[in-house]
Amino acid sequence: MRLFHQLFMIVVFGLSVRAAEKPNIVYILADDLGYGDLSCFGQSTLTTPHLDELAARGMKLTRHYAGSTVCAPSRCVLMTGKHTGNATVRGNGEVLLKADDITIAQKLKEVGYATGCFGKWGIGHPPERGEPNRFGFDEFYGYVNMFHAHNFHPEFLIRNGEVEKLNNVLDDPWRLEDGYEMGGPREGAGVAKVKTDYAPHLITKEALRFIDRNAGNPFFVYFALNMPHTNNEAGRPPYLNGMEVPDYGEFAGKDWPDPEKGFAEMMRIVDDYIGQVVAKLEEHGLSENTLIVFSSDNGPHEEGGHLAEFFDSNGNLRGTKRDLFDGGIRVPTIATWPGKIKAGTESDLLSGFQDMFPTFAEIAGFEPPADLDGISLVPTLFGDPGDQKDHEFLYWEFLERGGKKAVTTTKWKAIQLDTMKPEPRATLLFDLEADPSETTDVAADYPEVVREMEAWIETSHTPPTP
Repeated sequence: MRLFHQLFMIVVFGLSVRAAEKPNIVYILADDLGYGDLSCFGQSTLTTPHLDELAARGMKLTRHYAGSTVCAPSRCVLMTGKHTGNATVRGNGEVLLKADDITIAQKLKEVGYATGCFGKWGIGHPPERGEPNRFGFDEFYGYVNMFHAHNFHPEFLIRNGEVEKLNNVLDDPWRLEDGYEMGGPREGAGVAKVKTDYAPHLITKEALRFIDRNAGNPFFVYFALNMPHTNNEAGRPPYLNGMEVPDYGEFAGKDWPDPEKGFAEMMRIVDDYIGQVVAKLEEHGLSENTLIVFSSDNGPHEEGGHLAEFFDSNGNLRGTKRDLFDGGIRVPTIATWPGKIKAGTESDLLSGFQDMFPTFAEIAGFEPPADLDGISLVPTLFGDPGDQKDHEFLYWEFLERGGKKAVTTTKWKAIQLDTMKPEPRATLLFDLEADPSETTDVAADYPEVVREMEAWIETSHTPPTP
């Protein structure tokens, strides 16, 4: 009996040691936050001190690209490690993940991680309420439906597939409009007439509680904010301001349009949330064993009364959300892990959302699926660029608004518009080294480059799911 007890303790101790060796992973995703929205990436009007501190303690990835230029396909690329030429979801239309799609959460769960998603799921439309749990998350709290996530004062949120009522009341028109009722394809969207519970605050508290509960185990937190996205419905008459915040705070007295005051306060809130997450990790002594990555799902929006140019949200980049110019897909990204990632560094390695799956796989110690489109960024993050594999190019396709395709290398960027139409289309070519703002189409000057880029576009595409 004593021998059995000793063997049992050895096994338990061994499991505990292995669990302790596995690093925690916290991935924080903002929604519609542009390349120029963080002061550490060049924002000059607004300040983001917590994010700036995160960047100072780690690495800025200055050539990191979102999975797409709108939320659903971008999040699909992030979760599955496949770019939009191969991913299931390639636009915000009525397509959902397939049963055989494999997510990073599923694989991390298999190797012993507690997995939690807090905020906006929004992968495909219209998803069932239990979709995040079905694809690998032990715990989910927030919005499953992307249209529900427009509403910052919703009547309910979803906890592990079940409706959880809040103390907000929708304005009457949204209760009557077809599709916005409970169970409709845009359920929960609209504008509240009684605004008591600010959903992002509640979601953040749940993410922090998850860390509290799992401080002794390896965990993966996907903190998927719905900010600084607008409430599109509140941007319509008679409301005309979709930037919903509890109040304008320090910006109330600014001589700015109300939507811009709301945007500024949203950015302050986002930054504060990051500070809370970092403080929680420090409270539990987890900083040295936790990788934190911060990014955004696409470029800045121009909805709900907000204008991207008001705060220069895309910096010197051309385009905004829904564009495949760099302003629509190049996103400010920060990675921090004290003792592993050197403080105050930056990398211009060409990288994208598809790289997170293999990166997390290497960090967590498992072999990723063989059919991913990404590469592990661990050598770059750990300061070993000589061991880093490189992308020959990155590829996107966007199945909305006539269709768009793009491919980029470190130097060249090619874009095709109206790709869903039958007639021949022109290929635009930009020299990103000489013209990072993509102001001048040089396709006529470099026909051989155009042919190479067009060949990549042609071979990077597989038929989308029907």
